[in-house]
Amino acid sequence: MAHPSDQDAAPGVEQPPARRSLADVAPPIALGPLDGRYRAVVAPLVDHLSEAALNRERVHVEVEWLIHLTSHHAVPGAPTLSGEERDHLRAIVTDFDEHTVAELAATEKITVHDVKAVEYLLKERMSTAPGVLGEDTVLPRVTELVHFACTSEDVNNLAYALMVRGAVQRVWLPAARTLVDQVAGMAHEHATVPMLARTHGQPATPTTMGKELAVLAHRLRRQLRRIEGAEYLGKINGATGTYGAHLAAVPTADWVHLSRAFVEHLGLTWNPLTTQIESHDWQAELYADVARFNRILHNLATDVWTYISLGYFAQVRGQGTVGSSTMPHKVNPIRFENAEANLEISCALLDSLGATLVTSRMQRDLTDSTTQRNIGPAFGHSLLAIDNVRRGLAGLDVDTAATARDLDANWEVLGEAVQSAMRAAGVAGVAGMENPYERLKELTRGHRVTGDRMREFVLGLGLPEATAQRLAAMTPATYTGAAADLVRFLDD
Repeated sequence: MAHPSDQDAAPGVEQPPARRSLADVAPPIALGPLDGRYRAVVAPLVDHLSEAALNRERVHVEVEWLIHLTSHHAVPGAPTLSGEERDHLRAIVTDFDEHTVAELAATEKITVHDVKAVEYLLKERMSTAPGVLGEDTVLPRVTELVHFACTSEDVNNLAYALMVRGAVQRVWLPAARTLVDQVAGMAHEHATVPMLARTHGQPATPTTMGKELAVLAHRLRRQLRRIEGAEYLGKINGATGTYGAHLAAVPTADWVHLSRAFVEHLGLTWNPLTTQIESHDWQAELYADVARFNRILHNLATDVWTYISLGYFAQVRGQGTVGSSTMPHKVNPIRFENAEANLEISCALLDSLGATLVTSRMQRDLTDSTTQRNIGPAFGHSLLAIDNVRRGLAGLDVDTAATARDLDANWEVLGEAVQSAMRAAGVAGVAGMENPYERLKELTRGHRVTGDRMREFVLGLGLPEATAQRLAAMTPATYTGAAADLVRFLDD
């Protein structure tokens, strides 16, 4: 099959040979990079946030709802399932595989409704259960309890909550924690390495490499705590959240209690007040926290990139790759650049998810349906970025010679220390300490100040002898305050 563009060239323009359509290649070629180039990194998310994972969780919810109804005798006359029958139903979930995926796809072509296809799958398995469990099984008698009193969103909201919880707790959080621990480890390792700070891009009060990394690790850990404490809400209350069908069918049952007990049985937080849909507010809250983690990680990537460009970090380990196709000397900081781009894509998706999901017209519209199918890519790009930053950091060594050179070239940063000491001395009654800021401004602004010139200036101020000697002995490399000690707060 040729591309349409090959057929539609302007008259008189030489047409290239028709190309085979890549859309027809088997096995199918991925459209996006997460399922193509970067598949290996994000593959663990497939178990939680793919279309197949969605259908598996739908089956899980439907099976557990059926078991819940029969166990609690919610519907009069319904038999209690034996342990063997419950195991048979739950095996549909544990044995869910590519054949089940294909079967559901074939059924959905007929139903044109994904949740209905799941319902029919379960009914078929229950109808054929006698061939496995024997003719005495009651499963064929209770097929109409599959999807009982449910709207599709009763199943979907619970399935998505289980999917997202699994993806966050089993895949994303472990990767994020490993990264943050790596940053924290580097902070401790380099706690005492002095480094010129830059505020507004200009030389500023020195710090240590470890303290600056500790700031980022501390910020990231705070977001992780928020994400670890996320609530995953769910509901199962019918077409408009009123238990209308439930009470019409069985008015004697305590459906509110049964609903709450079921949602909590799944390990979720029960939402008592909804329309047809669970309101998705918890998703917006979670995605905002993950996006904030992403943005802090983006800040780390840009800062480390800048430190590499300044020579503070040398890229030495695991860097056998080609840096430039034409310049052999280059080792490009590609891991951090790749991370930046993927974090930006992830945040854009997470922001869009959060903004869209909290709104639904009246009792229901379908904007959330297609939107939620992009949860996987949102987490996928974040996971890919985390992997890139981890690999990038693993290839770095601090070049203490470079940081020392930069510090020694900027003695003027001691102006802050000197004028502050002059202020304190003036308050204590020492004469001659007037206009400290202005005097240091005249000495340092727009000028390179050498160590000898700074010491000469300090010793000529008339400061108390001990103060003068302490300041005269100070260098940019020793003017780091409590920076090294502050790293210990990472362990609190």
